[in-house]
Amino acid sequence: MQLQEKRDYSPTEYLELEVISEYRHEYIDGQIIPMTGGTPNHNQIAGNFYAALNFALKRQPYRVFVADQRLWIPKKRIHTYPDVMVVAGSLEFSEGRTDTITNPLVICEVLSKSTKSYDRDEKFAAYRTIPSFQEYVLIDQYKNHVEQYDFYSD
Repeated sequence: MQLQEKRDYSPTEYLELEVISEYRHEYIDGQIIPMTGGTPNHNQIAGNFYAALNFALKRQPYRVFVADQRLWIPKKRIHTYPDVMVVAGSLEFSEGRTDTITNPLVICEVLSKSTKSYDRDEKFAAYRTIPSFQEYVLIDQYKNHVEQYDFYSD
């Protein structure tokens, strides 16, 4: 078996591949990373949180998204799919796109064993570069534990 050389992709190349792919991938500064499938527990927690937020914010100027909505973080060159996002007011899209938002107010991630460190550290740091971002919720799928971080950008 011959190892293939690792290559960097542009965000445009990633998006061209992602739109036709059967599976979702994250893009992190040139690298395309396959997203692992979630457990039924992970899926149910994300779905329940989405449903609760969607109901609570009904008839208010917020939009709630679950799992399949792509987010672009330009300062870190990351495309990702948070478990749940809330956007206040109008949607802002990545330049030239209508399927990739850039202005979440709230992001929720359901923690899994393989991603919990990344979600708490590098991913959280990347989210904090988004000017509209004000609240982060981490839900542990293995025990009754929720972490919530509020901060308001200037």
